[in-house]
Amino acid sequence: MAKGVNKVLLLGNVGKDPEIRATAGGMTVASFTLATADRAKDAQGNWADKTEWHNLVAFQKTAEIVRDYVKKGTQVFIEGKIQTRSWDDKESGQKKYRTEIIVNDLTLLGSKSGGGESSGSGYSKSNTASYDQRAPVSAPDYADTGITDDDIPF
Repeated sequence: MAKGVNKVLLLGNVGKDPEIRATAGGMTVASFTLATADRAKDAQGNWADKTEWHNLVAFQKTAEIVRDYVKKGTQVFIEGKIQTRSWDDKESGQKKYRTEIIVNDLTLLGSKSGGGESSGSGYSKSNTASYDQRAPVSAPDYADTGITDDDIPF
């Protein structure tokens, strides 16, 4: 069977402050939502924005960067992969599913408003872009480390 490609690129704003947790083994995990917007003309020819919400999860060093620098409204560029996990609901016994983006690379771009304090002090502004360009933060791919859904506390 041929190898597939599972790669996601997202540019958007964080919807609420990230939730930071730790596994029983001490691994830092950050969960947060990201809003992306698309603009298209409706049936009457008017421009309409459509917002799509994405669930993101970051581990280890990337989760620590999220904890320290990312908050509601922060604009970020994400590179990652799609993962769907399932579990049995304890109350109803029904099978539940959640599709998430596992963050491999994170670039902090600035706040939603574009003004005020920028997130991630210590990074320099780019003179060639209209946004606050940040250095990417890489996370290792945990596919081969034996981490299972049981290791994630949510």
